[in-house]
Amino acid sequence: MRPLLLCLFLSGCSTCTSKPAPAPVDAGPKYFKVDLHVHASPAAIPRLLRLMDERAIDVAVNLSGGWPGAGLEDSLEAAKQAKGRVVVFANPPLHLLSYGLEPKALADELAQAHAMGARGVKLFKALGLGYRDADGSLIAVDDPRLDALFEKAGELGMPVSIHTGDPIAFWSAVDEKNERFDELNAHPGWSYFGKDVPSWEALFAAYERRVARHPKTNIIGVHFGNAPELPERVGAMLEKYPNLYVDTAARVPELGRKASVVRALFLRYPDRIVFGTDLGVGETPEDLMLGSTGLLPPNRADVDRFFSATWRFMETKDTAFAHPTPIQGRWTIDGLGLPPEVLRKIYSENAAKLLHADWR
Repeated sequence: MRPLLLCLFLSGCSTCTSKPAPAPVDAGPKYFKVDLHVHASPAAIPRLLRLMDERAIDVAVNLSGGWPGAGLEDSLEAAKQAKGRVVVFANPPLHLLSYGLEPKALADELAQAHAMGARGVKLFKALGLGYRDADGSLIAVDDPRLDALFEKAGELGMPVSIHTGDPIAFWSAVDEKNERFDELNAHPGWSYFGKDVPSWEALFAAYERRVARHPKTNIIGVHFGNAPELPERVGAMLEKYPNLYVDTAARVPELGRKASVVRALFLRYPDRIVFGTDLGVGETPEDLMLGSTGLLPPNRADVDRFFSATWRFMETKDTAFAHPTPIQGRWTIDGLGLPPEVLRKIYSENAAKLLHADWR
């Protein structure tokens, strides 16, 4: 796991003023919480558990589990320390397709991963943006060679979390007019402006074709369906594809900008949205990611803000408050104020259904 750094808090920015925080939401009603979007190295599991205890997270799903013979054994062994509180997803080595890896072999190895204890699959954004074929062309999100993998996941009851594309602003010029300027300025390599990659729209279209192709496989579009800037598009896909779920990971800053529209989606599709943070935990205190990373390692105030603002977004109708990850945008957000019955589904019940788990 590469070193992870957190963001600068733009407390002095005149365009990011916000109302003072009320009493921490953590002090209010408690919900059983499953974070379905976490990244943790095997050696970091004890640190992850301590953080979960501090922030009242009951179960974490480690999306960076590896593959048989390539880290999965270590991830599963480390998860045993957690006594059921850490669930592991597998990561197929899609880059090996360029070396002639047979599609059937991927499916067979997924069955092996499931037998070992992996409970889902995570596909990273390198699919469509990074993995290249022998001829140098990018391997597409809807490449037919991946069909057998998706079908096998459906047969095994393993949900597939898929990250396609990135924030739309990453395709625009990196200047002060770019609303993600702080993030891109800290990470110039994250920009796709002028690069030989598909457009955001082309990637999203390939992702939708992938979802449509596998109606018997539960697919989780991470980062709010890979289109948090366009919740109407996400809603249209949820309406059209019953096998599609979306998580909230690392996109509360975006979702809180259109709270009324987003709240309507949560109320319309309460059984198809799952909670996630994109928390990344490594071996050292500095090796920590809270949704995104910046130029400085996180401090206690960063961690406090990340979680308290997340609960505030989900559970209150507060307006114009600082979002969890300031480097992701110089704006404030509004809360959704979801009713308890919906919060229970988002926080844990939908995850239990997807993972065939009983945490009672």
